[in-house]
Amino acid sequence: MNFLRPILAVVAIALPVWFASGHIMHHEGDNPFLLLHAHLNPEPLWVDPHEEPHEGETMEEHMAHMAYVAVIQLPESFSFFDMDPRWAGNQLVMTNLQLFQIAAAALLLILFSGVAKYIRTGQGDSLSRVFAGFAAWLRDDVVYPVMGRETGRRFLPLFLTIFFFILFMNLLGLVPGSATATANIFVTGGLAVVTFAAMIGCGMAAQGPLAFWKNLVPHVPGALWPLMFVVEVVGLFIKPFALMIRLFANMSGGHLVVLSFMGLIFFFAQQFGPGVGWASSPVALGFAVFIMIIEFFVAMLQAFIFTQLSVLFVHSSVHPEH
Repeated sequence: MNFLRPILAVVAIALPVWFASGHIMHHEGDNPFLLLHAHLNPEPLWVDPHEEPHEGETMEEHMAHMAYVAVIQLPESFSFFDMDPRWAGNQLVMTNLQLFQIAAAALLLILFSGVAKYIRTGQGDSLSRVFAGFAAWLRDDVVYPVMGRETGRRFLPLFLTIFFFILFMNLLGLVPGSATATANIFVTGGLAVVTFAAMIGCGMAAQGPLAFWKNLVPHVPGALWPLMFVVEVVGLFIKPFALMIRLFANMSGGHLVVLSFMGLIFFFAQQFGPGVGWASSPVALGFAVFIMIIEFFVAMLQAFIFTQLSVLFVHSSVHPEH
């Protein structure tokens, strides 16, 4: 077996964890629940997060002068987005979420680098066979049954990318020291926009720009057509909105439960003393591990559900008669 790709995959996972741990600011405070739940928020990557404020300088002033690892300056008109003292509203700042999105994309390239050759020739290592099997399952059990072989072949690369990109982001969030990009609603919103763009763009390309909008409404009496057209147009937006909320809620909800169980240890230690905290730790830790096992299943399930619904939505736009 070629060990280069597994080693590169491990590096693609470990490197962002190591880099993020040294470039995010650690939280301090008295409330253990707030401290633990803060790890679900996107954290900006600082060049030196341990830099101390100057004498007489508030933390907000200090953070305004700290250097980011990567930042894109936007026009001043974007400053109304400024709702967080850690970055200005007219800046795009790299956070730990982008770091693990890049890691998920790198895993896609590394783990699937030998799959195409294996499918064409039947030759390849065990890693290629495993992921070729996953790709064949998604093709034969998810895409083709809905879209058919001819249409499905054209859309298969899109849905393969969506599924495995979401899957890798979900699974990376279970690695200690990492961040779950799909637990952020802006990330899931971006994924939903991809599906929405495929629905509109591919539907108009397949049916024609005017026929797509005309075919939104089934055969109804003429008096009902305007009302049904509005309902169908709203439905176009509701479908990707549901994808966004479903993935975000499931991924963030599981982490909230795990962190809440862990927070109970520190809460009992604060309220009743270290002895009670130590005594409660086996129970809290056991429940947290149990939820983490469920989270592993949820990570795969939510990638499947997002992809399955995207297939259905895009297919209904391309072939409205179905």
